[in-house]
Amino acid sequence: MMPSTHDWINNPLGVVEGMFAASQNRLNSGWEEKAVEFFKDHLKENDAHNWVPSLNDVPLHYLKPNSLVKFRCLIQDMFDTEFYMGVYEAVNPSTNDKVVHCGKYKDVTESGVDLNSENIWTAERQTFYCVPIPGESPWVKQCYAGSSQARDVPSTSYAPARQKRSYEEDNDMDTQPQKQREPHAGPQTTSEQHGNGDCKRREPEAPSSQMASASRLDLNFPLPGEKGPSCLLKVYDDWDSFKLNDTIEVFGILSVSPALGALGDENDAFSFLLDPAASMEMAEEQRVHSPPASLVPRLHMLFANPLPHNNPLLPPAAGGKEDDGAYLSSTRSEMAAVRTELLAYFTHILLGDALAAEYLILHLISNVYHRHDVLPLGKFTLNLSGCPTDASYTERFYQIIQQLVPSSYYLGMTLQNMNQMLLVPKKDYGANRLVSGALQLAKNTSLFLDESRLEQGQLDTTGVRNVTALGNVILWQKVDYDFNFHQMEFPCNINVLIASEGRSLLPSDCRIHLQPQVAPPDMDEDLSSIHTHPQASQLNKFRVYLSVARLLGYSISDEVTKSVEDDFVDMRKDDPQSISAEDLHRMLVVARLLSLSLGQTSLSRDCWLRAKHIEALRRSRMEQHKCVNGNEQ
Repeated sequence: MMPSTHDWINNPLGVVEGMFAASQNRLNSGWEEKAVEFFKDHLKENDAHNWVPSLNDVPLHYLKPNSLVKFRCLIQDMFDTEFYMGVYEAVNPSTNDKVVHCGKYKDVTESGVDLNSENIWTAERQTFYCVPIPGESPWVKQCYAGSSQARDVPSTSYAPARQKRSYEEDNDMDTQPQKQREPHAGPQTTSEQHGNGDCKRREPEAPSSQMASASRLDLNFPLPGEKGPSCLLKVYDDWDSFKLNDTIEVFGILSVSPALGALGDENDAFSFLLDPAASMEMAEEQRVHSPPASLVPRLHMLFANPLPHNNPLLPPAAGGKEDDGAYLSSTRSEMAAVRTELLAYFTHILLGDALAAEYLILHLISNVYHRHDVLPLGKFTLNLSGCPTDASYTERFYQIIQQLVPSSYYLGMTLQNMNQMLLVPKKDYGANRLVSGALQLAKNTSLFLDESRLEQGQLDTTGVRNVTALGNVILWQKVDYDFNFHQMEFPCNINVLIASEGRSLLPSDCRIHLQPQVAPPDMDEDLSSIHTHPQASQLNKFRVYLSVARLLGYSISDEVTKSVEDDFVDMRKDDPQSISAEDLHRMLVVARLLSLSLGQTSLSRDCWLRAKHIEALRRSRMEQHKCVNGNEQ
């Protein structure tokens, strides 16, 4: 009998089994599609998705096995397909009757399976290794956790009395091997130092044996110091529609059966007796592909929604394929006013430099919207040179960026980091997995490169490879993953901001030299005050603004195109050396971003003239700086 509607979260397998049983006497019943539609329809009612517990927010030992959960994640690796019993027949021990069961969305079948039955059907499913979105900002985690209506009920009877730390701190041990592999990541933010605030709750501690096992298991997070769960995602339908590094929100059935680990141990022992050498390789692959379910749970996908953005302040579908555009249209009218406030805030952060603040806004809303052959269109890597030599300035600057964007990563370009960090993902054929690197990032991640941390020394082979990889991200928005005998190109969409003292050793789409407008005696006071954040309501306005501007469409009319062409011809007439095709391309990018920053989806004559003006100011400043400092190398 199918469970009532309020049981479909706690017992989704009951819904599936009920629909399967009802379909047994009907040909082409389409029960599998109907089961998925059942959950989709129920999740649309009265914000029911907020009642589904999230693996991102709730510790695993709080979640009921075989219940419906959701997970906001990045597809970090793709394993081979596997076979499972789609339908099987088992003997009911109390009645001795044979009953046909559905094996979909399960890892372990009931006991008493009749392996000689004609009713056994095997089917295929794909496995993805998924991790939380790398570099997800603390404010994003807090917003998602705060909007959840799921009740936290411990799934075990283990409940010591002492107050447990927040979920983020509790899972700190998960990433210890990763921290050793990639040292000295970046500054600790204020929100990280003080935990997640309203996300804290009284929770029972996970069993100590589980904590010890977690500390030995490398969860393969792309970034050092990351926290949270990873999971093995079992996909049943249309798995070719998913790609490596896709960001998705999965709704699925949680499986944490202890039998999964026991099966792996039995396979290891048996294979060791047959061939000890081969068994060591198999054991490594088995350890990676079948980790303990208590640490890396299995999630059987019912369906998944692609994430066009990861901003909890926006509707989930905004900017996606199913978006009707109503939300983006309704916010456009307010964008010019919010832009004025944000410009004033950034001007203060950049020590009174309003022109640099203009370019910082343009950089933060840039986005690769199309690829013409190998050329990514829309990228706008900004090199902000002339940063104060005070070591804390760039770190504070990054923390402010982190407070505004959904995901980011600070990379201090010290000699040690460049020579030791693994930036490019690499295939480990022994374990048959893709070892993650710090450049395996979700789309629209803000990558903050702190070149002010550079020191004298020699880059080794790894260092040269890492600098080359950063250059490829900036120029081509791609990362060449290392498959030992060959490289495989993966496109990316990463916003790169380079903070440097002089001209960056890396390429960039635009460079502006910071000109502080405060006198040296006042600079210390300004530096100490830049970390004071606006009110939460204003911060949220800025967060919404930056995300919406990135999602808006854009076009140029034939009339404005003709006007731009005429302007270019006129500028070349006066002085052919004054402007190149590259300069024109940059002006068009600036004009596009300037229009979007004002909430305009098409280029107007006024915006084009304004783009020309700020570009002229920037170029004039760079010429003056070159004259004062000589021809910088």
